[in-house]
Amino acid sequence: MKVVVIGGTGLIGSKLVGKLNEHGHEAVAASPNTGVNTLTGEGLAEVLEGASVVVDVSNSPSWEDDAVLNFFRTSTANLLEAEAEAGVTHHVALSVVGTDRLQESGYFRAKQAQEDLIKASGRPYSIVHATQFFEFIKGIADLSTDGDTVRLSPAKIQPIYSDDVAAAVGRTAVGTPVNGVVEVAGPDVFQLDELIRKALAAKNDPRTVVTDPKAPYSGAQLEENTLLPGPDADIAPTKLSEWFAQQ
Repeated sequence: MKVVVIGGTGLIGSKLVGKLNEHGHEAVAASPNTGVNTLTGEGLAEVLEGASVVVDVSNSPSWEDDAVLNFFRTSTANLLEAEAEAGVTHHVALSVVGTDRLQESGYFRAKQAQEDLIKASGRPYSIVHATQFFEFIKGIADLSTDGDTVRLSPAKIQPIYSDDVAAAVGRTAVGTPVNGVVEVAGPDVFQLDELIRKALAAKNDPRTVVTDPKAPYSGAQLEENTLLPGPDADIAPTKLSEWFAQQ
């Protein structure tokens, strides 16, 4: 099976390409680096020739509200049109658990626009909602830092290892389209403030974490369970403590 991975040279995409090829599929990494640009349409027709599945794990180069919305709207529309012309039978997109509950955030409004386009396209599809990656925990701290203080909500979070995300996306890609959303999350639930406190301590980072229920997350207010998956989510095997031990 030929699977084209849009964003195939990034964190998840590169892992996904490797896993699919290991299982005997023909996985092709498509990104501006390989001559495929979903914003302009450059290279799309050529790379999709003979493809059965397209997996979109790409991300916007800019998180500014208008830019990120334009990226997901334009690239998704271009992809869906090119897939229809090429006879692709399964569109898979990676998105985020809680997207519909984080609409105060420009980034998550853009991800919702992406999902809405896919659902309205009439194309067979699967959307994988993943929780926050272990690899981005430091980034959460950095975005929430003012001086030496990190302000974070005590909302619950269930982070996941990027390898486990790639495995879940790969299983979805080679399966039957669900024409809906599947969720995947890590095995452990933390309070966001406590998670970052532990992560900074493990790195001997001197910043102080202050618990603030009103602290925004990517510009959105959090309720206790905003970032948690539903009861039917697939639970990945890798624990955060195991990942920390590998670093």
